Amino acid sequence: MSRPFADGEGKVGTWVNEFKENQDVTYACLRPVQTTVLGKTAKVYLTPFSLNDYKLEQLKHSKSLSEKNSNYMMVCQKSEPKKTCEEILIPKMKVIPSKAESTLQKLSLGVHDESNKPGHKSPSAAAILSADMESSDEDITPGVDDFSGLSPYEKKRLKNISENAKFFASLQLSEVSARLREMIKKRQPPKSKRKKPKKRENEIGCRRSMRLLKVSPSGVSLPAPPTAPMLIEDENPLLPPGPLEMIPENADDNHELFKGFLQTWAEMNKTSSKNMEEELSSLKSYKANLNGMVISEDNVHKVTKGSISSVALHPSETRILVAAGSKLGQIGLWDLTQQHKEDGTYVFYVHSQPISCLYFSPANPAHLLSLSYDGTLRCGDFSRAVFDEVYRNESRSLSSFDFLAESAATLLVGHWDGALSLVDRRTPGTSYEKLISSSMTKIRTVHIHPVQRQYFITAGLRDTHVYDARYLNPRRSQPLVSVTEHTKSIASAYFSPVTGNRVVSTCADCKLRIFDSSCVSSQMPLLTSIRHNTITGRWLTRFQAVWDPKQEDCVIVGSMAHPRRVEVFHETGKGVHSLLGEGLGSVCSINAMHPTRYVLAGGNSSGRLHIFMKPGSY
Repeated sequence: MSRPFADGEGKVGTWVNEFKENQDVTYACLRPVQTTVLGKTAKVYLTPFSLNDYKLEQLKHSKSLSEKNSNYMMVCQKSEPKKTCEEILIPKMKVIPSKAESTLQKLSLGVHDESNKPGHKSPSAAAILSADMESSDEDITPGVDDFSGLSPYEKKRLKNISENAKFFASLQLSEVSARLREMIKKRQPPKSKRKKPKKRENEIGCRRSMRLLKVSPSGVSLPAPPTAPMLIEDENPLLPPGPLEMIPENADDNHELFKGFLQTWAEMNKTSSKNMEEELSSLKSYKANLNGMVISEDNVHKVTKGSISSVALHPSETRILVAAGSKLGQIGLWDLTQQHKEDGTYVFYVHSQPISCLYFSPANPAHLLSLSYDGTLRCGDFSRAVFDEVYRNESRSLSSFDFLAESAATLLVGHWDGALSLVDRRTPGTSYEKLISSSMTKIRTVHIHPVQRQYFITAGLRDTHVYDARYLNPRRSQPLVSVTEHTKSIASAYFSPVTGNRVVSTCADCKLRIFDSSCVSSQMPLLTSIRHNTITGRWLTRFQAVWDPKQEDCVIVGSMAHPRRVEVFHETGKGVHSLLGEGLGSVCSINAMHPTRYVLAGGNSSGRLHIFMKPGSY
């Protein structure tokens, strides 16, 4: 293979092939000799050395590279025929002083740096090796003699390296490469954004519904629907303070019919003279009466637009009158004795937010009290056809209330933020309020003990507390008993209706718990835990287990089971009865039982009331 070499004028030639062709077999070892010399040279470059004391510029440039190659040929011919080139060069390189080694190292590194720059074409290894192999006593220039201890070969080699270094420096390869880099950076094409294909005018698009295009089947465009005016005010603005007149939202021109409806509700102000404290019926007879309760399509009716959040049954024994509060703030009244459902149903907007509590007054059944999240508590007086404002607190959201006295003159109101209010209705004008701070962070329900009315129970996030109303502190009231058996949020907690010796709670951990509250002042041990699915989801009203006023050892609660039903459990945890039928096709989350009759009203999340009763109970 031919190898290029550089002469004094920077030209490159190929003399190695000619040498091989004109020489005998004895000199065929030049190629391995070159490899050996390079290996030894890399070894020698490890010794540090300084060139400050020498002037390499004094090296002469009198001879060209072709003359040096001929000198190298003469040296090889004068050597002993028995010795190879490797035996001649290796001993000489072993005696190179440290200064010469450093000189060779720095010169070689300089050439290496120049050759590594971009755009530089380094000379072939054969040309450099041929120049380094030249050694002749006649070619040694003045100035190199100062390198004492160097052989003529090494002196000649240093001269060649210096000349090569100057040659590459004269090319100014570093400056050229720097200019090339700048040119490349300047000429970089800008990043071209992807051009969107132009949409063809006659292109067939996706098929769309004619209804969405607002085009009639005949191809004629439909008129634009009338735009509704923008509502700037709140979605649920607070109703004005003070009394509200009973004006139904679904009233027609028949005012006489509505007046008769109000007169019916106003006359139902007396309950039966039957003693409510008589002994409870046996569980067997109670179960038999539940079996006689049925539901029909005539006993299902939509009374409110929104989901029903509270239900109350009028205590009358002659008529079945039901009231339902919705999440939209409506109160729906339904008289089941009317032949037509529409004639016996009226809806009133009394609040602007959900109605969580709805009770008929125990002292006057013609009064219907309602409490809403909007911070108002009103009393519907059917004899005067007006909804009076009993209590108002716009800064706090109300959650529940109960009658602190049997006369319904004082009320206990619970707030969502854990506060309590004592409201006295006997104060003329605005009701007197006493704000009390409880030990709970949130209150969902408040219920008064039926016998010892100084005690009341509250249900919050995960705790149920019993307080004594005589020792309430405006700053922070401490409970008498704290029940901590619940693991998730509590929906409700109520005393049993006759003696108050039991408490039922509904928890989101799918359990109904029965506690012994016969000794309220000390403790409330857990008696029974009933497994029941209470996960109603987002769109259904939460379950609230309530006691049957006629049978205080039994609780009533809605169910998620199929077919849809309302279940009745005994305080021991045993199932007593399931109320179901073809007329019940949805979940009744809120239920209320008549205090003296076997009539049950259940409300669902679409505003419908479902009435279970014995046939002929009208």
